Amino acid sequence: MPVTLVQIKKYLDQHIGQHLQIMVQAGRKRIIKHNGVLTKTYPAIFTVELDHDHDAYARRVSYNYTDLLTQTVDLQFDDESN
Repeated sequence: MPVTLVQIKKYLDQHIGQHLQIMVQAGRKRIIKHNGVLTKTYPAIFTVELDHDHDAYARRVSYNYTDLLTQTVDLQFDDESN
């Protein structure tokens, strides 16, 4: 993952429309995982359209690039290997 906010946005711009897995740290030892598609990037945030899971509260979520920089949110695109 790139190390500056500008690099992170450029990286995400190249992956718009691709399927991904989002892992969000939601507190002490608690990680929430969602699957979805990166839909759009904005100057300060990016949006993800979530897959239709029966337990999902929202269909679209947004995060800011700082979340990726601080590793509060982690993205794994399907076309990338671990």
